Parts: sequence; structure tokens; C-alpha cells
Amino acid sequence: MNLRKLMKQAQDMQEKLQSELGDLIVESSVGGGMVTLKMNGHKEVLGVTIDPEVIDPEDAGVLQDLIVAAVNDASRRIDETMREKMGSMTSSLPGLF
Repeated sequence: MNLRKLMKQAQDMQEKLQSELGDLIVESSVGGGMVTLKMNGHKEVLGVTIDPEVIDPEDAGVLQDLIVAAVNDASRRIDETMREKMGSMTSSLPGLF
């Protein structure tokens, strides 16, 4: 396989992966469903749902922690999904990976 063809395949895979990132949406639910967050593959938060029971003006720290946990969980799920997609894509390039 020549280098030019290999580089073209790698570029095509990168473009496909970027496209899939935009289409990927993950949902994370933490605190027994008290906070639910949706994030796309570009790690942009698309929405947050907060159960009114968790909103306590006297203890904002709990809600803050739940939001941070939901964002981190969604981000981790995106990273895992992309690693899986990269693994399946690179396995099609013989002799490189």
C-alpha cells in the first residue's frame, strides 16, 4: 500500500469521525435521576434537567456536585465511544496499528 493512499484513508477516517462526533449524543443521569444532562460528541452541553427536590438554597453544594458529576460522566462516555469507534476504524488499516 503506498503512503499517499494510506494518508488519504487516514484523512477520510478523521473526517468521518468528526462528522460522527456531531451526531453523537449521550445522556448522563446522576443522583438517582436528580440531574440529567445531554451532551453532544463535541462535548457541548445540550440540556440539563434538575429535579426540583434537589434544589435547596441552603445547600447549593449538593446540586453543584451533581452537575459536575453529570458533565464528567457524559464526557467520559463520549471519550469511550470515540475510542471504540477509532479502534474499529484503525483495525481496517493493515500493518499500521
